[in-house]
Order: sequence, then structure tokens, then C-alpha cells
Amino acid sequence: MKITVVNTPSLVRDFLKVHVLMNQGNPNWICPLNKDIEGVFDPKANKAFRHGEAIRWILTNNEGELTGRIAAYVNKRYTNKGDEWPVGGIGFFDCIDDEASANVLFDTAKKWLEERGMKAMDGPINFGERDKWWGLLVEGFHEPLYGMPYNPPYYQKLFEQYGFQVFYNQICWYLPVAGEGQQLQPKFYEAHARFATQTEFKAVKLDKRKLNQFAIDFCTVYNKAWASHSGNKQMTTEQAIRLFNSMKPVLDETLFWFVYHKQEPIAMWINIPDLNQAFRYLNGKFGWWEKIRFMYYMKRGVCNRFVGIIYGIVPEFQGSGVDYYMIVEAEKVIKEKGQYKSVELMWQGDFNPKMLNISQHLGGIQSRRLITYRYIFDRSVPFKRHPILN
Repeated sequence: MKITVVNTPSLVRDFLKVHVLMNQGNPNWICPLNKDIEGVFDPKANKAFRHGEAIRWILTNNEGELTGRIAAYVNKRYTNKGDEWPVGGIGFFDCIDDEASANVLFDTAKKWLEERGMKAMDGPINFGERDKWWGLLVEGFHEPLYGMPYNPPYYQKLFEQYGFQVFYNQICWYLPVAGEGQQLQPKFYEAHARFATQTEFKAVKLDKRKLNQFAIDFCTVYNKAWASHSGNKQMTTEQAIRLFNSMKPVLDETLFWFVYHKQEPIAMWINIPDLNQAFRYLNGKFGWWEKIRFMYYMKRGVCNRFVGIIYGIVPEFQGSGVDYYMIVEAEKVIKEKGQYKSVELMWQGDFNPKMLNISQHLGGIQSRRLITYRYIFDRSVPFKRHPILN
């Protein structure tokens, strides 16, 4: 076996090819866009390089055939509640079903991280934000959502044989939104009836003509509802405006909802169409021709599933039912449009029981489970799972 650092254009192509080789033949697999993967390792595109570094390798057998790949990263901003020492990350792991090959990949990443003072490694994780390429898929091997990792089932065995332990589970939820007789639980309509008569509350869908103002309102709710949670940080209005404008080409106004109390934003439910339903036809490419094809498929309405990416309520109104009011308002508009048949909520850590309870109360059905593993380099140190959030 030979392991090689990816540092030339041809090796980059091999790095991308490994993932294709490991998943080809699976009708549910959707090839991620090459540009999205390469963006992770581009210092000009990925701001994580400002406070970290990344490296990646490919593995070949004695015949020169591609048999695996892995990346490793050090990110000073990567922290989890309860961490007592620096933790590195690994990701973009792919490998043939061979323990020896997997161990070479893990050992190589471990050595590189140890040389940089890390005491443990988490993986598979992204070098950057947690909304993409995070976790190992272990349940729910149907079509992946955009930005969601996908892998053969035997990868779980390779991780656990090496000694990785479950740091936390990542749960995704499915909810039908259309169909004969399909509706929310009665408590949603009861809450809606209470708030609908109070003029100081108003549920509003996105208006692209006022995108910057909605971005500022998003920032307000996000910072009050989520920024104090483990792994999150305060968002600036400039960051929120950039985020909303970057999503503008694929935004569906019927899927972005806010609630205002006396004109102040207090709740939000942010969703986007599952772009993978269009990207599946592009084979990982996104040149000018693929962009035309992408817009064609989007206009044809191939995206009949949308993805819940964030759901937040400011602390003063948590538990009030105002979110139920917002969802009923959204339900009326989304059903009237008639395009979407289901929604899937992005992963929620099992360390966050409040969020899991919200999804269950929404009527969610568990659709997938991913795992973020941890491997502590000093094997005498007791392993601890991610602490439960209060």
C-alpha cells in the first residue's frame, strides 16, 4: 500500500474519484459537486484556513489502484462543550472494505494531528461549518440531502474496529407535508387560533425584495436562540446578509418564515429546496452547461422535498406555542403551492433533547442517523460522550 499527500491537480482528481469508486452502482447515491468538495480545501474560499490547516491523502494498493482517501484538519475554532484539550478532525474518509487499508488512513491522520499537539480526533467532520459533510451515515441509506455525507454501510465497522467511539448521534427527521387528509396535530391549530387573534403577532414569509432586512432579522433571532449553544458563535449582520444573498438564486419565498411581536423578530423557520434532486443529474460537475441544466430541472419542479436548515425561537417565547402558529401559517401557503410532498429536518445532536423533542412534537419520523466519532490518542484516558445541553 502507498499513501500520498494530495498536492497536484491529478491527485486532486484522484481524491474526488475515490468517493465515486466507493459508491458507484448504488442507485441512491448522488455525486456531490466537485466544486463544493474543492472549496473546503481552498484557502481563498474557506475561512477556516485563517485559524487552522488541512491536509489530505489518497491510498493505493500494490497495483496502483485507488483504495481510499482521508483528510485531517486542525481548527482552533473547533470546540465542543466539556473539551479539556485540543481536538483535531478527520473527514472525507472513503475506503475499500479492508481493515488494514482503513487503519493506514486513520494512522496517517492521527500521526499528523499528534505532531500538531492534538490529543484526540473527531470524525468524519468538515473543515468548517457543521451544516455540511458532518458525520458517518449508519441508518437511512436513501437519497442524501444536499451537503450531507453518504457512504457504504461497512464504514461503521472500519471506524469502530480502529477504536473510534460514538461522541454523539445525529438524528434527521422526515415529515410529509402533502397528501389526502395530511395535516398537523390538533395542538398546532389550537396554538394558531390563540395567536391569530392577537394583532401584535404576525407571521410573515420571505420577500426577496427586502432580503437584507430579513437577513438582519434572521441574525437577531439566531443570536438570541442559538449562539450560546455549544459549537455556535455570534453572527454579524454582515455575515447574515452575505449568507442570504449567496442563497438568493435558490430561495423559495414560501419556505422562509418569521414571526414578529410588535414588529420585533421572535421566531424563524428556514427551509430550502433539496437541491440534490437537481444536482443528481450533473455527475459532480457545475460548469456553464451544468448550470443551464440545473436551472432547467429547478424550473421543472424536480425538487418535491425541502430541507429544514434552522428553526429558532428567542428565549422569551420558547414554549409559548408561537412556533406552532408560524408553522400553520406556513402550511397553508406551502400546500397551496402544491410542489412539495415532504420536508426533512437537518441533523440534530442527541445531546440536544429540547430540539429533538420539538421535532417529535412536529410529528417527525426519524429518517436517518449519522455518527460523529471520537478517538482519544492516549488510550488510558476515559472516554466521555458529548455533554447533554440544558
